[in-house]
Amino acid sequence: METPIGPLLLAATREGLVRVVFHADGRTARRELTRLEQFFGGPPTAALPHLATAAAELTAYFAGERRSFTVPLDWSLSAGFTARVLQALAAGVPYGDVVGYQDLADRVGEPGAARAVGAAMGANPLPVVVPCHRVVASDGGIGGFGGGLETKRLLLALEGVLPAPLF
Repeated sequence: METPIGPLLLAATREGLVRVVFHADGRTARRELTRLEQFFGGPPTAALPHLATAAAELTAYFAGERRSFTVPLDWSLSAGFTARVLQALAAGVPYGDVVGYQDLADRVGEPGAARAVGAAMGANPLPVVVPCHRVVASDGGIGGFGGGLETKRLLLALEGVLPAPLF
């Protein structure tokens, strides 16, 4: 789907939205679909209702009309510590707020794991919907982002955390 931050590839299972991929040009989309087909053991199906729900909710989010997502999520592409961190992020850091890597580590009961939280953010299979863009460095810096720092800035500006770019 086309968005203000570039094309996104959305993938879902019968359980829920399972994957959001940034910069999903033709080559990236084909590579990701091959990976998903191998993981799930079969070709994709386009007619799953969670895809339509996710697309509609993302469209509303980018239009500034939605602040949270209700599409069911399929967590099968994350496990262990990463899954715990991502679920805490999804449940506990609302639109317009940010959290530090260390704060998120503390929330999941792993106070020494700030760097591991960064790795979990990089492994997030559901960016935007599970808002890893809301995790920032404790020194006030923006931190890293798998979708690129410009994408992170745009998402944070959309949510009012950062000023909107001038051009």
